[in-house]
Amino acid sequence: MSTTWNIDASHSEIGFKVRHLMISNVKGSFGKYNAVVTSDDEHFETVHVKFDAEAASITTGNQQRDGHLLSQEFFDVENFPSVSYESTGVSKKDEGHFIVDGNLTMRGVTKPVELKVTITGMAKDPWGQDKLAFEASAKINRTEFGLVWNSPLEGGGVLLSDDVYLIAEVQFTKAQ
Repeated sequence: MSTTWNIDASHSEIGFKVRHLMISNVKGSFGKYNAVVTSDDEHFETVHVKFDAEAASITTGNQQRDGHLLSQEFFDVENFPSVSYESTGVSKKDEGHFIVDGNLTMRGVTKPVELKVTITGMAKDPWGQDKLAFEASAKINRTEFGLVWNSPLEGGGVLLSDDVYLIAEVQFTKAQ
Protein backbone atom coordinates (compact mmCIF):
# COMPACT_ATOMS: atom_id res chain seq x y z
CA MET A 1 0.00 0.00 0.00
CA SER A 2 1.38 3.41 -0.90
CA THR A 3 1.58 6.41 1.39
CA THR A 4 1.09 9.98 0.21
CA TRP A 5 2.85 12.95 1.79
CA ASN A 6 1.73 16.52 0.95
CA ILE A 7 4.08 19.47 1.31
CA ASP A 8 3.61 21.74 4.31
CA ALA A 9 4.49 25.00 2.58
CA SER A 10 4.44 26.99 5.82
CA HIS A 11 7.42 24.92 7.04
CA SER A 12 9.28 24.57 3.74
CA GLU A 13 11.55 26.57 1.47
CA ILE A 14 12.37 25.99 -2.18
CA GLY A 15 15.34 28.10 -3.18
CA PHE A 16 18.36 28.61 -5.37
CA LYS A 17 21.62 30.48 -5.48
CA VAL A 18 23.75 31.72 -8.35
CA ARG A 19 27.18 33.34 -8.44
CA HIS A 20 26.97 37.11 -9.09
CA LEU A 21 29.91 39.16 -10.42
CA MET A 22 31.83 35.91 -9.98
CA ILE A 23 32.53 36.88 -6.34
CA SER A 24 29.36 36.21 -4.30
CA ASN A 25 26.03 34.41 -4.40
CA VAL A 26 22.56 35.82 -4.90
CA LYS A 27 19.84 33.72 -3.31
CA GLY A 28 16.19 33.45 -4.16
CA SER A 29 13.15 31.31 -3.58
CA PHE A 30 9.71 30.43 -4.87
CA GLY A 31 6.77 31.49 -2.72
CA LYS A 32 3.97 29.44 -4.31
CA TYR A 33 4.43 25.75 -4.98
CA ASN A 34 3.00 22.32 -4.41
CA ALA A 35 4.71 18.97 -3.95
CA VAL A 36 3.60 15.41 -3.28
CA VAL A 37 5.74 12.43 -2.34
CA THR A 38 4.31 8.94 -2.69
CA SER A 39 6.14 5.96 -1.22
CA ASP A 40 5.42 2.26 -1.36
CA ASP A 41 7.37 1.57 1.81
CA GLU A 42 8.35 3.28 5.06
CA HIS A 43 12.05 3.32 4.11
CA PHE A 44 11.44 5.52 1.02
CA GLU A 45 13.30 3.17 -1.29
CA THR A 46 10.43 3.41 -3.79
CA VAL A 47 9.20 6.98 -4.09
CA HIS A 48 7.59 9.23 -6.61
CA VAL A 49 8.06 13.00 -6.30
CA LYS A 50 5.97 15.59 -8.12
CA PHE A 51 6.69 19.31 -7.68
CA ASP A 52 5.27 22.41 -9.34
CA ALA A 53 6.07 26.08 -8.61
CA GLU A 54 4.51 29.27 -9.93
CA ALA A 55 7.38 30.93 -11.76
CA ALA A 56 5.90 34.36 -11.00
CA SER A 57 6.32 33.68 -7.26
CA ILE A 58 10.12 33.97 -7.52
CA THR A 59 11.70 36.41 -5.10
CA THR A 60 15.26 37.48 -4.35
CA GLY A 61 14.48 40.36 -2.03
CA ASN A 62 15.14 42.94 -4.77
CA GLN A 63 12.09 44.18 -6.69
CA GLN A 64 14.04 45.30 -9.78
CA ARG A 65 15.93 42.01 -10.05
CA ASP A 66 12.72 40.03 -9.48
CA GLY A 67 11.05 41.94 -12.31
CA HIS A 68 13.97 41.08 -14.59
CA LEU A 69 13.71 37.39 -13.64
CA LEU A 70 10.02 37.38 -14.62
CA SER A 71 10.79 38.89 -18.05
CA GLN A 72 11.41 37.12 -21.37
CA GLU A 73 15.16 37.33 -20.69
CA PHE A 74 14.80 34.82 -17.86
CA PHE A 75 11.71 32.84 -16.81
CA ASP A 76 9.30 34.46 -19.30
CA VAL A 77 6.41 33.81 -16.92
CA GLU A 78 3.73 34.95 -19.36
CA ASN A 79 4.59 32.06 -21.69
CA PHE A 80 5.96 29.60 -19.11
CA PRO A 81 4.03 30.05 -15.85
CA SER A 82 5.45 27.06 -13.98
CA VAL A 83 8.61 25.23 -13.05
CA SER A 84 8.13 21.51 -12.43
CA TYR A 85 10.00 18.38 -11.41
CA GLU A 86 8.88 14.77 -11.55
CA SER A 87 10.96 11.85 -10.39
CA THR A 88 11.77 8.89 -12.61
CA GLY A 89 13.68 6.75 -10.10
CA VAL A 90 15.41 6.62 -6.75
CA SER A 91 18.49 4.88 -5.40
CA LYS A 92 19.49 4.60 -1.75
CA LYS A 93 23.07 5.65 -0.98
CA ASP A 94 22.96 4.78 2.72
CA GLU A 95 20.56 5.22 5.63
CA GLY A 96 18.62 8.43 5.07
CA HIS A 97 20.52 9.46 1.90
CA PHE A 98 19.14 9.02 -1.61
CA ILE A 99 19.66 10.04 -5.20
CA VAL A 100 16.38 10.93 -6.88
CA ASP A 101 16.47 11.03 -10.66
CA GLY A 102 13.86 13.06 -12.47
CA ASN A 103 12.98 15.62 -15.08
CA LEU A 104 13.04 19.37 -14.43
CA THR A 105 11.00 21.60 -16.75
CA MET A 106 11.63 25.36 -17.05
CA ARG A 107 10.75 27.66 -19.95
CA GLY A 108 9.29 24.66 -21.79
CA VAL A 109 12.61 22.77 -21.69
CA THR A 110 12.78 19.43 -19.89
CA LYS A 111 16.13 18.01 -18.78
CA PRO A 112 17.12 15.19 -16.43
CA VAL A 113 18.24 16.41 -13.00
CA GLU A 114 19.65 14.36 -10.15
CA LEU A 115 18.62 15.44 -6.65
CA LYS A 116 20.75 14.57 -3.63
CA VAL A 117 18.23 13.95 -0.84
CA THR A 118 18.74 13.57 2.90
CA ILE A 119 15.85 12.67 5.15
CA THR A 120 16.30 14.90 8.19
CA GLY A 121 13.58 13.33 10.29
CA MET A 122 10.11 12.07 10.96
CA ALA A 123 7.89 13.15 13.85
CA LYS A 124 4.33 13.46 15.03
CA ASP A 125 3.22 17.05 15.55
CA PRO A 126 1.12 18.18 18.56
CA TRP A 127 -2.08 17.61 16.52
CA GLY A 128 -1.25 13.97 15.80
CA GLN A 129 -0.13 14.46 12.21
CA ASP A 130 2.81 12.45 10.90
CA LYS A 131 5.53 14.71 9.47
CA LEU A 132 8.49 13.97 7.20
CA ALA A 133 11.32 16.40 6.48
CA PHE A 134 14.15 16.28 4.01
CA GLU A 135 16.74 18.42 2.30
CA ALA A 136 17.39 18.18 -1.42
CA SER A 137 19.99 19.82 -3.63
CA ALA A 138 21.09 19.83 -7.24
CA LYS A 139 23.29 21.80 -9.61
CA ILE A 140 21.93 22.77 -13.01
CA ASN A 141 23.20 24.80 -15.94
CA ARG A 142 20.61 27.55 -16.44
CA THR A 143 21.50 28.04 -20.12
CA GLU A 144 20.34 24.48 -20.89
CA PHE A 145 16.83 25.65 -19.92
CA GLY A 146 16.92 28.78 -22.07
CA LEU A 147 17.91 31.21 -19.30
CA VAL A 148 20.83 32.58 -21.32
CA TRP A 149 20.84 36.31 -20.53
CA ASN A 150 24.17 37.56 -19.22
CA SER A 151 26.38 40.62 -19.32
CA PRO A 152 30.17 40.72 -19.75
CA LEU A 153 32.18 42.44 -17.02
CA GLU A 154 34.70 45.15 -17.80
CA GLY A 155 37.50 43.29 -16.03
CA GLY A 156 36.61 39.95 -17.62
CA GLY A 157 34.10 37.28 -16.76
CA VAL A 158 30.33 37.64 -16.75
CA LEU A 159 27.67 38.99 -14.42
CA LEU A 160 26.05 35.61 -13.72
CA SER A 161 27.37 32.09 -13.52
CA ASP A 162 25.70 29.48 -15.70
CA ASP A 163 25.63 27.14 -12.68
CA VAL A 164 22.62 27.43 -10.40
CA TYR A 165 22.34 25.50 -7.14
CA LEU A 166 18.85 24.33 -6.20
CA ILE A 167 18.16 23.92 -2.50
CA ALA A 168 15.01 22.58 -0.87
CA GLU A 169 14.38 22.27 2.86
CA VAL A 170 10.91 20.80 3.06
CA GLN A 171 8.41 19.30 5.45
CA PHE A 172 5.55 17.01 4.43
CA THR A 173 2.37 15.87 6.16
CA LYS A 174 1.15 12.31 5.75
CA ALA A 175 -2.20 12.24 3.98
CA GLN A 176 -5.04 10.76 6.04
